[in-house]
Amino acid sequence: MRVLPSERLLSNGAEGTPAPDGHAELPPVIRRTELVALSLVGLLVIAIVAALYLAKAFFLPITMAFIVGTMLSPAASFLERYRVPRAVAAVLIVAAVSAAATFIIGLISAPAIEWSARLPELAAALKEKMHIFDRPLALWQQLQSMIGGSETLAPLQLPKFEWVQPTVEFLSPTFAEFLLFIATLILFIASWKDLRRGLVMAFGDRDWRLRTLRILNEIEGHLGNYLLMVTMINIGVGIGTGLICAVTGMPNPAGLGALAATLNFIPIIGPVAMFVVLVLVGLVSFSTISAGLIAPACFAVLTFLEGHFITPTIIGRRLALNALAIFIALAFWTWLWGPMGAFLASPLLIVALILKEHLMPVNSPHLPEA
Repeated sequence: MRVLPSERLLSNGAEGTPAPDGHAELPPVIRRTELVALSLVGLLVIAIVAALYLAKAFFLPITMAFIVGTMLSPAASFLERYRVPRAVAAVLIVAAVSAAATFIIGLISAPAIEWSARLPELAAALKEKMHIFDRPLALWQQLQSMIGGSETLAPLQLPKFEWVQPTVEFLSPTFAEFLLFIATLILFIASWKDLRRGLVMAFGDRDWRLRTLRILNEIEGHLGNYLLMVTMINIGVGIGTGLICAVTGMPNPAGLGALAATLNFIPIIGPVAMFVVLVLVGLVSFSTISAGLIAPACFAVLTFLEGHFITPTIIGRRLALNALAIFIALAFWTWLWGPMGAFLASPLLIVALILKEHLMPVNSPHLPEA
């Protein structure tokens, strides 16, 4: 058979290699089966999120108990080494944690109740302090009128306190949710060893059993270390805030310190909320604005040092989380489950990263770099 020169050029010198057909159709970038699979995964994610949102009264206490129980399991194992039955250890640990939480709530609620009884008086004092902003607002109105703006700013007014009761109802779980959480937490800690053994033995392949065991051990270790270290750091922040409030003459320094330690469990949002609380308390408590802003300024320096130097040094790179990932997780879980979701955002992110490391390791095939 005679080979034409054009066919010889198209074959690039390789004998027996047919020339490519110019009319052949290229494969699609995304095949129909892949598109269907992506759509089904998207619908599954939407269904899961909807179920978690609608059944919050069930899933939130259960998830909270699982996460907190995993954090407290090392303490139960420690007591078990000293011949304390695991069921008894679970009850003792939950009782100790409940007593500490009750003590902190008592420190916070005492000044909160006192201040709530003086809301009209405090609101009037705060409104009087805000008159310092009347001149800047007037200058802004003049500038707006000069550039042709038609809208005028209303006088500075404080919001009404009708939000207090809905906020308390939003922050406080129902008795049924609290009872479900406590019961699940005790049972989870008491039976965690059997649950872990059952999860490992559920797989028939030896490699998957070892991988599951490593995942569970790493989750338990990381969450336990996270709770211990973050608790110690937050106690330090609370003590530091209390000392700042005591030195600067702020009222109820112990309650403000306990509130700072509690809010610091919520990344980003907690310190910002505490700063706002200190600003409001300082403006109401002192005769001048400059004196009222001393404690918030010192607290801002304390939280800056804690967030950028102390926490990364103590927790280390292994538990260090990306700031953007923390913010997105915090926004999602806060929207989904409120304040308790904000508390669970970082532990759930740690669990997700551990699963990602073991199920999609670094040496797995991935796309080539551009």
